[in-house]
Amino acid sequence: MNKTIGWPRFRTGLAFCRYALGEYGKFSKMDGRRGKGVQNDFSKGGVGKNILMQAIPLTIAQFIQLLYNIVDRIYIGHLPGSDGLALTGIGLIFPIVTLVQAFTNLFGMGGAPLCSIARGAGKKEEAEKILGNTATLLFFSSFLIMGVCYLFKRPILYAFGASDATYVYADQYLTIYLAGTVFSMLGTGLNYFINSQGFPKIGMLTTLLGALLNIILDPIFIFGLNMGVRGAALATVISQGASAVWVLKFLTGKKAILTIKRPCLKLERRLVGRITGLGLSGFIMSGTNALVQIACNVSLRAYGGDLYIGIMTILNSVREVLSLPVMGITNGAQPVLGYNYGAREYRRVRKGILFTTLIGGIYSAAAWLAVVLFPDVFIRLFSDHADMLAAGREAMQLYFFGFVLMVFQFAGQSTFVALGKSKFAIFFSLFRKVIIVVPLTFLLPAIGGLGVDGVFIAEPISNAVGGIASFTTMMLTVWRKLGKMETQSLPAAEAEETTGENVPAAP
Repeated sequence: MNKTIGWPRFRTGLAFCRYALGEYGKFSKMDGRRGKGVQNDFSKGGVGKNILMQAIPLTIAQFIQLLYNIVDRIYIGHLPGSDGLALTGIGLIFPIVTLVQAFTNLFGMGGAPLCSIARGAGKKEEAEKILGNTATLLFFSSFLIMGVCYLFKRPILYAFGASDATYVYADQYLTIYLAGTVFSMLGTGLNYFINSQGFPKIGMLTTLLGALLNIILDPIFIFGLNMGVRGAALATVISQGASAVWVLKFLTGKKAILTIKRPCLKLERRLVGRITGLGLSGFIMSGTNALVQIACNVSLRAYGGDLYIGIMTILNSVREVLSLPVMGITNGAQPVLGYNYGAREYRRVRKGILFTTLIGGIYSAAAWLAVVLFPDVFIRLFSDHADMLAAGREAMQLYFFGFVLMVFQFAGQSTFVALGKSKFAIFFSLFRKVIIVVPLTFLLPAIGGLGVDGVFIAEPISNAVGGIASFTTMMLTVWRKLGKMETQSLPAAEAEETTGENVPAAP
């Protein structure tokens, strides 16, 4: 094992394992004190406190999930003798990994809510048919994706921006990674059904098991067994396999309310249509991410070469980590906002929106300031290569320039989703990525000699335009409507004091 690289990072991984397990234990004890089956009444207590109680464990769970890929990039970025090309090679397969996640969302996020509805209506047999059909769809689609990618691996990678120098690394990782597609899709897709049955601890352990195993195995395979990029891929596949076995064991065991039964695995056209129809929004959200990644890689390959694809890999990794708290707090706010909206506590809904936007904005400003002041700290996490450090500093300043405005996109979209207006959320996601980012990624480099800078500038422009458009629309529609409903729900005297107008009492 490389003692200067592998062992210290291995010890860091073990330290994180102990920390994560400790944090998980705290939240498990908190859940136990609340009691099983007790639903939180979000109409009582501080709105901000309710949101944070949802957001903190959610953010931890999302961070653990993110570790699957982030840890690979950290180790591969410091692979001796690769000169940063190994990290660039990993960046080339991002779109494929994202597409696998898109199909997982199509079936998993589509089937789990339908399963909950059927179970709530007392239709256990129907619920288990939905679970079984989803498992079948995930299983066969994983082999279809794997087969297509194996058959057209070379043209796909070159179309995504590979060069002769980086194709070697991308091919090494992808060849092994694809073999675990079935584990990835079954483990993640069926985990939605564990959560939907009311077993969030089991669902979180699914993610925790795979992520921590990956942290431990990565340095052993990459440095200890000298497998390099192949070792990172193998560690990921084994970790995903462990998660998949955990999920399948639970869903075929006695503790689950709904279990996978052989007769329910037979596909039914009506169920397939309902599952894919409901999961389409999740598929679109992930699929458009893959489209953006492809556009960036292709444009950077044309104007900057392998170095800048590697830099974009680092920037994307840093963005994913830094944006997690904002995603956590906005996603954590959704059940609180939705509950209070259903309870006609419209003032609390407005307070929740303000709290989410304010906290998210303060954090985003602090994160942006950290990136501006200490860019080398973030870049060195993934690479110490001199060329990447030199070119990465300027790229990071440009790419994160509009980071603060990102909170408006998340706040607007999460409010739409929480109040049942998912079409608005889907539209603004497509608007930012497909209508703004992708075209600008190809157009800006050719304008005024911007070159690679144009690719990095596309991100802050999309954050500004997309974020302001999403938040403004939310304020003009949802916020205004909430204000009117709040006034109508108040006693006449209180409403007059609040608005300064004579308002009749609500009937």
